[in-house]
Order: sequence, then structure tokens, then C-alpha cells
Amino acid sequence: SGDYALVLSDLHMPHIDGYQLAQAIRVEERKRGSDRTPILALTANVLQGEAERCQAAGMDSYLAKPVSLPDLQAALDHWLLKPPIGLTPSLSIMLLDDDTFMHDLISSMLEELGHNDVSCYATGESALAALDRSTEKPDAILLDINMPGMDGIEFVEQLMQRQYSGCLILVSGEDEMMLRATEKLAQEVHLSVMGSVQKPPLPQRLADLLGQCRAKHALSTPTAATVARKSYDAAALRTAIANGELVNYYQPKVALPGGEWIGVETLVRWQHPEDGLVFPDQFIPVAEANGIIGDVTRAVLKESIRQAQLWRDEGFALRVAVNVSMEDLTDMAFADFVIEQAASHNVPPQAIVLEVTEGRLMQDLATALHVLTRLRLKRFRLSIDDFGTGHSSLAQLRDLPFDELKIDRSFTHNASKDARLKAIFTASLDMAKQLHMEVVVEGVEDEEDWAFLLTTDSQIAQGYFVSRPLPVEELADWHEQWRKRQ
Repeated sequence: SGDYALVLSDLHMPHIDGYQLAQAIRVEERKRGSDRTPILALTANVLQGEAERCQAAGMDSYLAKPVSLPDLQAALDHWLLKPPIGLTPSLSIMLLDDDTFMHDLISSMLEELGHNDVSCYATGESALAALDRSTEKPDAILLDINMPGMDGIEFVEQLMQRQYSGCLILVSGEDEMMLRATEKLAQEVHLSVMGSVQKPPLPQRLADLLGQCRAKHALSTPTAATVARKSYDAAALRTAIANGELVNYYQPKVALPGGEWIGVETLVRWQHPEDGLVFPDQFIPVAEANGIIGDVTRAVLKESIRQAQLWRDEGFALRVAVNVSMEDLTDMAFADFVIEQAASHNVPPQAIVLEVTEGRLMQDLATALHVLTRLRLKRFRLSIDDFGTGHSSLAQLRDLPFDELKIDRSFTHNASKDARLKAIFTASLDMAKQLHMEVVVEGVEDEEDWAFLLTTDSQIAQGYFVSRPLPVEELADWHEQWRKRQ
């Protein structure tokens, strides 16, 4: 209806969440050719990887609730009082290329985009010497990967040794496969790679990557959410289990192509009496290290099966998936526990899906096979989670009693635009079909991912495009809104 100087949006809302709102705003801006509106997210719970999700959705920064007035004022000052230049506020940039023509060309592009603090170097050695001399590191480095002397691969390793925390953008005339391999290497050594551009670079592509860099820079400033990650010990976790403080969130799964709601994956949270909602990466490692992961699984599974019964009473015959650990699968009593819980709540075994991470399963397959086979004989559904990220052989996959395969999000998101990802995705789908396994596609993050799945034989979709994980009381509203979207 009009132009706004800035958008403040809650991340987690019952109908359209902040991620979807930001994506819609960015799409509309591109259609209208309008300037980029700063979008700041507000969230009470900062999940691991939240900055990356905000950035991917098109947001510029986020603030932790409750927001203090000084933090809010600082954020507003940062985004509103500085006059916009080009597409992004000015960044300090190091350009590394042995071609002086490229120095002139790219520097000119950067100046047009409002980035005047650009230093150019023709060799890796001279660039590293400049980095070592300066106390202020550049916000971004544009790196040609194919240079005489120290090449781009060596330079990436040197950046890793120096713990460079800025953004890295790869620039090269090499083919896309070489760029992708270098990008993967840089990510593996924990550098922040925004992406790559082919020579000669397109100004819009360069602007987009620098915009992402600007967003990353903003998300790491003191005005962004900086929630301290508290550590918890085994005694506190045991108390939490005994007091019923573990709560289940559920991420919906929908059938393709129609989008019918057919199931959920259970994701545990800890509702701490003092610290609020604690996410699993802060307590699951504690449970695994102290031999109490089995207690966590049983608490989650018991509540999931109880909830499955309630949904069935309401007319929703949903499949409920629960993650199980290797400790569970080496406990001979685990199968009996699952069987007893399903029977006591009158939930058919076919409605319970037990998800096992592929990599962990292959660590101790023999001891787990007994439990898995018993559960499958009782008609519980068994799923291999994160397929493609572990080290299974096709023979092992053929011989295990699984009937569901989950394709990992790393092979799903952006597969429509990446020929190599698409090839891996399609091969996984075809293999599952040959093995008579149902396929759940994880990582359906946006409309492009969804549209891509509709062109394939995919059966079930899961991801933030469908819904984020929700507390049980929000699922009815989600379902109503999801049906309207179809």
C-alpha cells in the first residue's frame, strides 16, 4: 500500500511467520524495482543458525526480545539515520586478482554500488602482508582463485589460519565446478563464503552478494541478538525429565502433490523454569555424554504417542515421527517400551515412525539390527534420517528393514537451480523407488523448492516453506492457513 522506511517483524507468528513475510517483501521489491527496505526481526528464542535463516529469508538484522530501548534506538539509528548509498551501506573491501584490468573494472562497479574503501592486490603474498599489518580487517575479500604464485586455495588456507571473520566472495573465470569445490573448501574451514561470481562479474550479482555480506555484518554487531548460551549439567537435565519440563514441538509433513497434512516430526525442547525455552543443541549432547539420552527419548516418545491418540480422536490419522539414538537401539528393552506405549494408547504401529540418523547407525549396525527388526516385524515404520550425509553402502541400505528414506536438506534446497544437486536428488529418489522405500524430502525452504518437488515423484515434503516446528496448540491454526495456501 505504500513505502516504509523500515520493517520490524516478529519471527514466530501463527499465520505468516517473519521468514515468509521477508521473502514476500523481497519478491515484491524485485517486481516493482524499488529500493531495499531494511527488515529487522524480533525473536524471544534465538535458535542455532538463526542469523543464517534470517539472512536467507532476506532480513537485515534481528533483535532479541525483550528489546531494550538502547538496543532498539541503536538499530534504528544504524538503519534509518545513515543515508543509503547504492544498494548497501559502504563496506571495506579487499580485491585480490592478478589482472589489473579486473582491478579497474571491479573497483568501478564497487564505487557505483557505494563501496569506496577498496584496496587491490595482485598477489596473495602482498594481500596477506597487508592483512597482517592492519588492525582493521576488511569486511569482505573478493578473491580470484586462479593466480600465479599463491593460488586461491592456498590463500583460503591462510585466511583460515588467521581466523578471518569477514565475508569471502570468489571471483574467477574457471568453470562452475571449480568455483563450487573452492567454495566448499572455504566453508569446511569455517570461512563465511557469500558465493561466487564468474568473470566478468555482473553488477547485480555483485550487489546481491555484498548485500548478504552487509546483512551478516549487521547480524554480528553488538546491536544484534547476543544471547548467552548457558551450559547445563546432567543433574539439571535429570531433574527436568522428572519434572516433565521437556516439551514436544511438531514440524508438519505434507503429501505431494496435493499438500495434505499427513504427519509430523517431533522435536524436543526444554521449558526451563528460569531460562525459558532451551533448544536441543544445548542439552542433547549432555544427555548423550552422561548416558541419559534413553530417558529423553522415552519422555519424548511417550508424549508423542499420547498426542497421536488425541489427533486420531479428532479425526487426524497422522504419522508421528520421533528421533531415536544408537543408545536406544542397543537397549534390548527399547522395542518392548515402544510396543507397550502404542498398545496402551491404542495407536497402530504404522502411525509411529522411528527416525535413525544414517551416520550413527553405521557405527554399530550389528547391535542395532535386533531392535530394528523386532520393531519392523511389529509394523512400526523405520526411517533413515539425513540420507546422503553418512557413509552407508548400497548393500547395507538394501538389507536394513527400513521403509522410509529422508533426503537431507543439503540436497534439496536450491536443487532447482543447481544441476549437480538436482542430479544427486534425482538419483536418491530413483534409488528409493527401486528399494520400495517412501521418500520424505527435508529442507523445503521456499516456493522454488516446493515448485521443484512438484516436477518430481517426491511423496512427502517437510521444511520451513510448509511450517517451522510448532507447539501443539498452534498446529490447528497452521493447518487452517496451510489449506488456504493450497
